[in-house]
Amino acid sequence: MYTFVSVLILIVCVLLILIVLVQNSKGGGLASNFSSSNQIMGVKKTTDFLEKATWTLAGGLLFLCLVAAITIPREEIREDRSQIEQQLNETETAPEMPAFPTDAAATEQDTAQ
Repeated sequence: MYTFVSVLILIVCVLLILIVLVQNSKGGGLASNFSSSNQIMGVKKTTDFLEKATWTLAGGLLFLCLVAAITIPREEIREDRSQIEQQLNETETAPEMPAFPTDAAATEQDTAQ
């Protein structure tokens, strides 16, 4: 299931890239390439179609990404997760903090002399 959804995501991404590249930022886009007067769709209808296709593909991509996140194959919890966790579990105690010389220890040594 996850592989199928991943393939659908790739197809939607390619279609979305193509639709966005066809559009013109100033509203011409695909409609400006057809300058004949007997167009099936006018300039306004072409830009509306491209905008609706962009929003539909973007929504479909969002939905497919959510479905892919839900269908990610998860392995059951195993006892041997990682070497780091095994080493942490095997250590008995945490190492003690080293004793650094302080002024109190120095004054005790000075008074002892």
